[in-house]
Amino acid sequence: EHALRYGRGDTPALVAVGEDGAERETSWAELHDQVGAFAACLRAMGVRPGDRVAAFLPNIPEAAVALLGTAATGAVWACCAPDFGADAATDRLGQVEPRVLLLSDGYCYGGRRLDRRAVAAQVAAALPSVEQVIWVPYLFPDETAPVASVTWSDVVSDAAEPVFEQVPFDHPLWILYTSGTTGLPKGVVQGHGGILVEHLKWLRLYFDLRPGDRFFFSTSTAWMVWNALVSGLLAGATLVLYDGSPTYPEPDALWRVASRTGAKLMGTGAGYVTVSRKAGLEPGRDLDLRALETLVVTGSPLPLNEWGWIYQHVSPSVRLDSASGGTEVCAPFVGGVETLPVHAGEITARWAGVKAEVWDDEGRPTADEGELVITAPMPSMPLFFWNDIDGERYRESYFEQWPGAWRHGDRVRINERGGVVISGRSDATLNRHGVRMGSSDIYDVVERLPEVEESLVVGVELPDGGYYLPLFVVLAEGATLDDSLRQRLVDTIRRQASPRHVPDEIVQAPGVPHTLTGKRIEVPVKRLLQGASLERAASLDSVDAPDVVRWYAEFAAQRRAR
Repeated sequence: EHALRYGRGDTPALVAVGEDGAERETSWAELHDQVGAFAACLRAMGVRPGDRVAAFLPNIPEAAVALLGTAATGAVWACCAPDFGADAATDRLGQVEPRVLLLSDGYCYGGRRLDRRAVAAQVAAALPSVEQVIWVPYLFPDETAPVASVTWSDVVSDAAEPVFEQVPFDHPLWILYTSGTTGLPKGVVQGHGGILVEHLKWLRLYFDLRPGDRFFFSTSTAWMVWNALVSGLLAGATLVLYDGSPTYPEPDALWRVASRTGAKLMGTGAGYVTVSRKAGLEPGRDLDLRALETLVVTGSPLPLNEWGWIYQHVSPSVRLDSASGGTEVCAPFVGGVETLPVHAGEITARWAGVKAEVWDDEGRPTADEGELVITAPMPSMPLFFWNDIDGERYRESYFEQWPGAWRHGDRVRINERGGVVISGRSDATLNRHGVRMGSSDIYDVVERLPEVEESLVVGVELPDGGYYLPLFVVLAEGATLDDSLRQRLVDTIRRQASPRHVPDEIVQAPGVPHTLTGKRIEVPVKRLLQGASLERAASLDSVDAPDVVRWYAEFAAQRRAR
């Protein structure tokens, strides 16, 4: 109801952009009509408050309409992106036993139209709770759906006035999923009121979004950022929905989308900024980015080298907002602030309503680096985990170490001016001879070298009390990991990080595995090197490159056999 309160005009509420540059606009009037029609259809199908509506959809307007329509009925939304494998999707959606399932035929990436009809049919077949399937044709509009279904056009053909179910503040709104790289993904349930308060704070107060502003965030429907992007409607903003690769047909693809759509607020992952710098891009010179006021970078710590690049080559006046939060709260804990200066290498401040502190290993506040903890509830914390009847899994995940304090799993330091520096995940934090080090310290210096495309470092505690610190590097085309490059890597790490950061071994790898939302996965590789089986260490359906993970498993086995 709040998302649709800015009227029914002909101005666009949604602008969908493809890799080929094609645009499809949905006006505010059309958005009202389609949300009303979709909600009415769900009610006609028997959907009631608390029922689940699940989706296997890319980042297209139909997904945003379906989320809003589901919320209007008081039903609970759950979504997977179509780049998930059938097992990974059913591991998530099957937990919540949806009554209605939306399926699409594929998505676009890297110049390819990826046909996912067979996978969509597998997902439908694996969900016995589904009573009705809604088929959303996208890539192959003239082809027959592979499952018994009604089509999207039939569902929204009869425009209707949206009817909004009035629900309690803590009524479930949607279910988000943790990455699932080390076990069955946790279904994180968040509520209507908490998300509304948190996202209004985020988008209106901290991002200064206003009616008519263009809001573009590069994301898939599997990342919490997509939910936050849809929440841009709460500010009356026009959402830019991009389905495609950030680097196709050229590395500047995202900058071009921002330029073409006149984005005031653009969001991307830290990795894309690194790719842009290494590609020698000059988006501020080559494109019209005059509308861009705020650039949000998240997903992982932004390397120090990229801060200056943004102000030199994107815009000298843009507000760089490095933010960090979590899927579990669908919001940042820390981020930029409109009224405070930006300092290279640090996140500006803790946000309002977030009682974030840094504790040492004994659970005491510290001025040094320590664990990020949240010591009082914030509005969008989970209501519960799905199927976690007594709350045990929820407590074990966040409150086990310090009852009453949320341990998020990040190693951070808060400096004297309140700036926040995040060094990495605490369960992947390097701890050599009792000295904790963040993996980002190594990535920051190694990936500045032109020969290194990407890297992965893990610290492995050995049974004999020893410690093994390998650095895996993915080399640029034409580069060779010879003695000269190895020595240069060692010298660079020693000089720009510290001697303690120098790895025990430098290994050329075929790639770095990531979650399906783009975060490199350190913990599963660490577990492989500690002797865990591939099946116990990682869920291959939840990573972007299963063959790369298999390579790490083979490397670990060979190392143990030495």
